[in-house]
Parts: sequence; C-alpha cells; structure tokens
Amino acid sequence: MAKTSTEARAEKKPKFSTRIVRRCWRCGRKHGYLRAYDICRICFRELASRGELPGVTKSSW
Repeated sequence: MAKTSTEARAEKKPKFSTRIVRRCWRCGRKHGYLRAYDICRICFRELASRGELPGVTKSSW
C-alpha cells in the first residue's frame, strides 16, 4: 500500500504532462500499471483469477 502522501501527490496536476503518475486504485502501486483496467499487474491477476473482470479469461493452448 502506498502512503497517503504519495497518493495525494499523484492526484495533483503536474507542471509538465510527462510527469503524470498513474497509480492502481486498489493498492496505489505505480509500476506494472495497466491503463486499460486502471490497476496494477498484481491486482489484475487477483481479480482475473476470481473472475471479477468482465471479458478476461485465463489463456490456455
């Protein structure tokens, strides 16, 4: 879990557009972020394995 101060800093509008920090809405993680789902890779895996993400299935071949 990210500190509340770092989450608050990420919410502020940055001086330059390249400084935007996208964070996971569940845990606050900034690395391994998936834009399409607005969550990090770890939370994505947890939710997908429980079947809570619509349209996401485990691949097998």
